This record gives sequence, structure tokens and C-alpha cells, in this order.
Amino acid sequence: MSNVRTRFAPSPTGRMHVGNLRTALYEYLIARHEGGTFVLRIEDTDQERFVPEALDIIYHTLELTGLEHDEGPDKDGGYGPYVQSERMKTGLYLEYAKKLVEKGEAYYCFCTKERLESLRASDKTEDGKEIAKYDKHCLHLSKEEVEANLAAGMPYVIRQNNPADGTTTFHDAIYGDITVENEELDDMILIKTDGYPTYNFANVVDDHLQEITHVVRGNEYLSSAPKYNRLYEAFGWEVPEYVHCPIITDEEHKKLSKRSGHSSVEDLLEQGFLPEAVVNYVALLGWSPGEDREIYSLKELEEVFDYHHINKSPAVFDITKAKWMNGEYIKAMEMDRYLEYALPVIKEVVKKDYDLKKIAELVKTRIEVFPDIKEKIDFFDELPEYDASMYTHKKMKTNSENSLEVLRDMLPMFEELSDFSISGIEALCKKYIEEHELKNGRVLWPLRTAVSGKQMTPGGAYELMEILGKEESVKRIRKGIELLETALQDTVSG
Repeated sequence: MSNVRTRFAPSPTGRMHVGNLRTALYEYLIARHEGGTFVLRIEDTDQERFVPEALDIIYHTLELTGLEHDEGPDKDGGYGPYVQSERMKTGLYLEYAKKLVEKGEAYYCFCTKERLESLRASDKTEDGKEIAKYDKHCLHLSKEEVEANLAAGMPYVIRQNNPADGTTTFHDAIYGDITVENEELDDMILIKTDGYPTYNFANVVDDHLQEITHVVRGNEYLSSAPKYNRLYEAFGWEVPEYVHCPIITDEEHKKLSKRSGHSSVEDLLEQGFLPEAVVNYVALLGWSPGEDREIYSLKELEEVFDYHHINKSPAVFDITKAKWMNGEYIKAMEMDRYLEYALPVIKEVVKKDYDLKKIAELVKTRIEVFPDIKEKIDFFDELPEYDASMYTHKKMKTNSENSLEVLRDMLPMFEELSDFSISGIEALCKKYIEEHELKNGRVLWPLRTAVSGKQMTPGGAYELMEILGKEESVKRIRKGIELLETALQDTVSG
């Protein structure tokens, strides 16, 4: 095949679905792996569903994910226009449809909406299902009848003329050769009554004229592939390499939809995912590199991607796995870039004058998505209400009595401590631990519980106390003593 040319041809109808991003990514990777050209084409022929701001979403998402196109509406490579509504103004789709009419491969259809509805209503299976197949009524109109109808200005569509018998075979890179009975093929509409081409027709014409060599799409389009093939053959054009990807499902094996809460790229970014982690995870939805590894940069994906390794089985979008992967990316982030993401989230929770950078550093290796930060640091501004039972920890060999003893012993030491840095706090604690011949946990568990009021914190006692400062730490230790004293008195009186 000549120079590889792939295209991402989204319809601007709203947020970008994860499946659309995967299509764009695979098209991009095929082009980059082969040293080819990645084209962006906007397919806006469905005017009823057209959303103007969706164009910005397309450009913004491609930019964020690093999928830079070589040609497109903003980069003319000599195959423009790259927007279908602009291409339509040249009349090329109608022109090509008429060529098919002349060849007998298409025909004018003047059937009214009412006739088509009655046809659907009458043509049902035994279980009541409608059979959406046109009965070729207008194929049998004479040339004179067609010309008279056109001259009278009757609304029309142009339909593909598919044979009623025999078979059509097409090849897909993933599914191999597939043969279908021609009687199953509907005479699909090529040109609609508004003069716009259908998606099915326009993308075939545009793919040929823009010399696209590989077409990646979801396997829901497998059933349409024979009709596309027949169009290519009718024109005498070379058929591109088809790459039909498996469907993406949610954890319950249902098609990934808006109800899942993470069906679009925007959903994921708003939920604290990094663009590069989304790209990495989406790349593995139905494709495997064939090695025991899961973290890949976009550059590394360009080197190893082979579309022949795409799986036929449905790909499950596992949000738990996606979050794990995102956490790995957060751990590996440069600190300056990490802070750009983390500090705004921290400021939503921490209003007091603490060192926010130190708080950010504490949680960096402990989160999977950025909103996770909130629940891990919500004790800094205000000590939460907590139960004295938290001081009892079997592994640390702590209980209410010995925890109270530690806090009482150490309170005056902290009150007198002048160096309230991590090193100063650590030196004081270690001295106490050695003098009393205790395990670290016997001292540090009560301290951490007292200053945080939580069983799980992003840092240990030293780090938390340094950030809280001497005054707040001492205040919280006093409160811990009061809580334990009250609990023990209640136990005795009870």
C-alpha cells in the first residue's frame, strides 16, 4: 500500500466519548508507527445533532492528549476542505451520487414519509420487530417518471442499489474475511432530502478523495462494511484497510454510556485524571503490546503499536484499574507540574495558613486521582470528632491506658521544644522511645491519632506536627488527653 494516511473523522455532537478517543488514538498510532499522515476531518452532515462548542472540544481534547494532526481544517495539506459541510458546498457529494445513478448503482427515491412508515409497520417479524429495509419501489420508476418528478420539485433522496441475491465478502484486519447475504443489505440513503450526504456516503467519498489507507472504527460498523465495499467497487476505487475495534463496556458488561459517569474524556479529566494516563489506559482497551507491561508514554506507544494485535473480545472499562494507572502517573510527575494540579484542590479544603506545598508532597504517592486529596487532608483545618477506641491498635500494642501515659509524658516536652521541625520532633520522640525502651509504634500511633483524629493519614506524626505547628499540635495533644481521661473514667464508673 502507498504512503499510510489515516483519519479521525468525529461528528461535533457533544463531549468526546472514550471510544472516539480510542479511534483517534489508534488512527494516530498507525500513522506514526508507519511514518504516515494523520488527518483530522470534521463530519458535520448531521445538522440536527450539530453542537457548535463540540468543535472546540475536539481540538482541545486532541491537544491535551498529544494527538497532533498533520492535516485538518487548520492545516491544509492539499486535500481540503476538511469540514464536510464546506466540502458539500462544492457539490461533490451530489455529483458522485449522480455518477452512481448513471451506472445503475443508485437511484432516486421519492417515497413520502407516510409510505415509508406504513412500509415499516407492515413489514414486521413474527415477534413484532420492524424490518428497516426499503422495498426498492422507486427503483422501478421509468427515466421519464424520474425526470418529471425532479422537474416538479418533488422531494427525493438518492439510494444505493444493492443486489437482492448473492453474497458480498469484505476483509477486516481483526475479524478476517466476512461474507454476508446480499438480501440482508438495505438500499441505504446516500443523499438526504436536505441535500446533505449521509455519514455513510460522505465518509466513503472523502476517504477516497483524501487517499485514506486505513479506516479504524468500532465494530458496530461491521454490518455497514459490505455496503461501503459495494460503493468502492461501484466507483472502481481501492478499498482501504478496515480495522474494526471491539466494543467498550462498563464493569457490568453493558455498553459504556453516560450513566457510567466516565464515558467521555471530559468526564475523566474533571474527575482528576491526567490526559497522558487516559491515553495510556484507552490504548489498552482492546489492544495488547504482547509484553508484561502496562505503563507507556505516547512516544513509546508509537513505537510498539501494531493494530494486528487488537482483540475481538469486548473491552471492559475498569474504573478501578484506570485510577490505579492514573496514580502511577501522579507518582512519576515532576513536582512543579504536580503542584499545578494539587494546590487548587488543597486550597478548597485547607483555609488556614499552613505550608500547602508540604501537604501536597505528603499526598503525592497516596492518591489515584486529584480529588482523593480532599478526604486525606480534611483534618488540617479542624480536628474531627473521633472515638478514644482509635488509640487501641493491636499491632502497635497500644491501648487507652498506655496511649494516655505517652501523651501526658510528652506534652510538656513538646511545650518546651524550640525546634518544631521534623528533625526536632523526631529527635525528641526517639529520645523518649530509647529512654523508655519502647517500640516506635507505641509512641507514634498515639501522637498521630491525637493530632489528626484519623486512622489513616498521608504522613506520620513528625510530618503532620511540623505542618500543624507547635501551638496547634500541643492543643490537639491536650484534647487527646482529655478524650482518653473521659473514656477511662466512663469505663471505671460503668
